[in-house]
Amino acid sequence: MRDHRIHPDYVVLLGGVAMVLVASLPIEAQTGAVVEAAKFSRATVGQSVPDGWKPLIFKKVLVQTKYEIVIDGDVTVVKACSEGSASGLTKEVKIDPREYPVVRWRWKVENVLKNSDVNRREGDDYPARLYITFEYDPDKVGLSKKLKYKAGRAIFGDIPIAALNYIWETNTPVGTIVENAFTNFAQMIVVESGPQKVGTWIDEERNLYEDYKKAFRDEPPMINGVAIMSDTDNTKERAVAYYGDITFVKGR
Repeated sequence: MRDHRIHPDYVVLLGGVAMVLVASLPIEAQTGAVVEAAKFSRATVGQSVPDGWKPLIFKKVLVQTKYEIVIDGDVTVVKACSEGSASGLTKEVKIDPREYPVVRWRWKVENVLKNSDVNRREGDDYPARLYITFEYDPDKVGLSKKLKYKAGRAIFGDIPIAALNYIWETNTPVGTIVENAFTNFAQMIVVESGPQKVGTWIDEERNLYEDYKKAFRDEPPMINGVAIMSDTDNTKERAVAYYGDITFVKGR
């Protein structure tokens, strides 16, 4: 049995959009077939934080992952370098997962972690991961989860009700969906696993609407944030990753 108490660092992670971002950030316009949540390819080379994004920092983690806008090949992307560190980049969005159920993104890693393990707290590190967070809608939450959410909110402030974590793991089979080792408010989905694709840009596509229903056994509320993170604070290893554009696509 997992310990379902909410770990403070994961509250910051889950609540990064609400707790770190300011209200004046632009909300993505939901028109057309695609919502561009992250257009890193248009960012300014040398920036540590792309325009419209904010750092996601954990109080108990002293060393932060380094992010920088770089050119890889002929494309502008975000480079992340984690050395026993953890921090992310996050952006507020407002997207209806029923209208835009598909998320697409590109990423590349230079290495996988020897001790990454989605089933253990000590192994809860990944060279690359994409977070999608969902807002709290009391009309779509069961009583037990509603009470747990209210208790967490009383302690930590405004937090989203759930998060999907798309991760690059080391040994767990691709397609695995498992509760986060710290909290069942976050569900982990293994998109890539092992070193076979290290050093290669991978174009990913997931139906987040279906993923949410499988992971949480419920209809998803509105999406309120996206985040990227490379972290090695638990394993104390080193990881380098690159992140490309992130888009949400209308259902067919």
